Amino acid sequence: MDAKIAFLNGDLGKKIYMEQLVGFIVYDQESKTCKLDKSLYDLKQASKQWHEKFDNLIMSKGFKVNESDKCIYYKTKDRLCIIICLYVDDMLIFGSNLHVINDVKSMLSANFNLKYLEEVDVILDIKITRTEKWNFLDQSHYIKKILKKYNYFESKPACTPYDSSVKLFKNTGDSVNQSEYTSIIGSLRYVADCTRPDIAYVVGLPYRFTNRPSLEHYKEIERVMRYLKKTQDLGLHYKKFPAVLEDYNDADWNSLSNDSKATSGYIFKIAGGAVAWKSKK
Repeated sequence: MDAKIAFLNGDLGKKIYMEQLVGFIVYDQESKTCKLDKSLYDLKQASKQWHEKFDNLIMSKGFKVNESDKCIYYKTKDRLCIIICLYVDDMLIFGSNLHVINDVKSMLSANFNLKYLEEVDVILDIKITRTEKWNFLDQSHYIKKILKKYNYFESKPACTPYDSSVKLFKNTGDSVNQSEYTSIIGSLRYVADCTRPDIAYVVGLPYRFTNRPSLEHYKEIERVMRYLKKTQDLGLHYKKFPAVLEDYNDADWNSLSNDSKATSGYIFKIAGGAVAWKSKK
């Protein structure tokens, strides 16, 4: 669902005035200004006021906010569950059945001007595939886009994202195209954070050298890009049953570092697919 002119719904917390609009200037009162009753686009607080408006409404209907992500709301009653995900003015609604979903749609429609969309298949560059038995999330289309953007689409695929015999050190010479380097790292981190825990560690390695990348650092991100080319269809696979939470964690105890700092990582899985992961030094 999409909230039309979402930012105009926000209630202003303080007095704000604006000049009269061209074509709507009151005769003989040209020097007067207008007091805003509602938020407008381009106001610095517009997005915040919209989110507060939505938040207050949802919370008044018995929803609770997810403490780890303030844009996710949930409500449980009589063993039924409904979840709302808000991203700017786009909403995803998940529920135990269509009845509870339609009730929430009606409630939201009574308060906001909404556009109903088809069942979601892509959101935030994440592709969603659903069947009766499983759900699958991947970013194959996004990976193709960044491969083309950074001229790796025709590169030779790599079977692994990292060569463990390679050790990276700080660059003491000139920086090599820092702007593009950080841009590629940003794109890779988005993939690693969303659907590809298998590259979380290897993306973190060259990320440590964004302030002054060298040719050797560039070779490492090139290796990751070539690996993504070969494995672009990999993603997160969730089975409906059993919904068992699993936790795995480990640390390398400084085996590949020269600065006395270990790298640790964890991954949580439920229904067979990863739901949270991190690699951190």
